[in-house]
Amino acid sequence: MKHLVLCLLFLAFFISHVVAEEVSLQGNQTQGGLIFGMTQPGNRVELNGQALTISVNGRFLLGFGRNAKKEATLKITGLDGTVKTQILRVAPRTYKTQRINGLPSRMVIPKPEDVVRIRAENTDIARVRTLNTRQAYFSSGFIWPVTGPVSGVFGSQRILNGKPKNPHNGTDIAAPEGTIIKAPADGVVALVHDDMFYTGNTLMLDHGFGLTSVYAHMSALLVNEGDLVKQGTPIGKVGKTGRVTGAHLHWGVTLNQTHLDPALIVGDMN
Repeated sequence: MKHLVLCLLFLAFFISHVVAEEVSLQGNQTQGGLIFGMTQPGNRVELNGQALTISVNGRFLLGFGRNAKKEATLKITGLDGTVKTQILRVAPRTYKTQRINGLPSRMVIPKPEDVVRIRAENTDIARVRTLNTRQAYFSSGFIWPVTGPVSGVFGSQRILNGKPKNPHNGTDIAAPEGTIIKAPADGVVALVHDDMFYTGNTLMLDHGFGLTSVYAHMSALLVNEGDLVKQGTPIGKVGKTGRVTGAHLHWGVTLNQTHLDPALIVGDMN
């Protein structure tokens, strides 16, 4: 009887540790990469001390920004308090420099009245990026919203009319004006704006758990705020509104306040 009790206690101990330790990570463990995680339901997951949103079935997301450090600490706490810590190695990247000339001077050095407008528009964008919807729309997976030559890559240092600017935080895809843009994943339309200073006709989707995406410079907007869209749903058309030199789609993806590389999330373009 004593032997049986000891066996049962050992089994309970073993199971509790397995619950805390079991975690799977899929994605690109590199700067700009998004990771789709899965753990045992009820576990608590933290990245560098920050608690992550977890679905009832154990799904969670984590992302690494353009300048993420080489190591990150993942902590999984089981229902019984058992803790497992894992060090994630984040691969560094080398970023390109992109020079763009021929832009209207006002689009590079805004006037005071433009700055007021830009700040208001940035507030609208920031509001969307604070959403933490508890619906895992992202589980649909991702496709390219439009296909064509990639004219701007994530993380590149932008030099506009000879002036250094912030790094590019998305992927630019050149396509003929009027080309249909499709929702790359399920989500809710969180913002529709028909005339932002820098990005022109702009749309944002909420994919859940703090994951959002933005679509800029469009010639037409085909959905409304609050619409639930499925992967492949037409959401707009390629255009050249805002600060551009030609027709293209700027596609950005952000996890909370961290910009990610859309091309890494979706993979090679067919």
